[in-house]
Amino acid sequence: MPVFGLAALWNGSAPPERVAAWVEGIGEVLTSAQSLQLVVALRPEEAGIELKVEAPGYPRSAVERLAEDAKRSGGTFVELWRLPKAERDAFRAAAFGGGTTFRGDECSAAARVLQQHLTTLPVSSVRPAGPTVGGAAASVPQPSPKPVEAPAPSPSSPHHQVLVRPPEGPQRRGRRFAVKLEMEFRTELDFVREHALNISNGGLFVRTAHRPLPDSVVTVDVKLPNGERLQGDAVVVHVVDDPYTGGVGLAFLNDDATFSQTLDDYLASLAGGVG
Repeated sequence: MPVFGLAALWNGSAPPERVAAWVEGIGEVLTSAQSLQLVVALRPEEAGIELKVEAPGYPRSAVERLAEDAKRSGGTFVELWRLPKAERDAFRAAAFGGGTTFRGDECSAAARVLQQHLTTLPVSSVRPAGPTVGGAAASVPQPSPKPVEAPAPSPSSPHHQVLVRPPEGPQRRGRRFAVKLEMEFRTELDFVREHALNISNGGLFVRTAHRPLPDSVVTVDVKLPNGERLQGDAVVVHVVDDPYTGGVGLAFLNDDATFSQTLDDYLASLAGGVG
């Protein structure tokens, strides 16, 4: 079952009691989670919590509620799984390295730790900044009227950052390459052989008449020209309903080094005109 990484950060601008209430209510919001792990990290000028949510599909409505409630509590909310792995790892190391792990049924204990720490922080007039992509802060992505490609966060203001929907436009994450790769994807009901028409370090777009619902999770197996394969889970971030050009945009969920290295090597070969 796929695991979605989420995070929230607070500094002295946040009312400690509101932060505690947000953390205590996580389980009530993420009702579809099969398991939940919390990592609380305390820094000299801020505090944060990472959520590792195991769920059968992407709980979009729950995540949007968490994001809005985090904003009301004075925090910054981030969907970690949408970040390129190198930037996700760097952010985790900086924000949550050495943090304390809590089980999903220990939200109240995690809330008390955060509340106590926040009461000791100096008052701040701005929210903490989240992770950056390409040197700029990742922001709230906005969908286009006709999305045809996989997702990527776009840069904007460092304040309240919520990565929820796939962005479109010129500032997508990473370079996107036109390809024609043999691939398979599986849902609970279907097994489909198709071709991926473009790929980036965030995901790919598949031209197909089989269109799983947005936020559902599929298992992908992409055959690369060098014989290697990209195998793992992906979430359906948008569906294009067109009889000729329709298909699905998929965002990779894999958080392991082998998958990332294989993808990075292939994209590098495309950038160099090799693959």
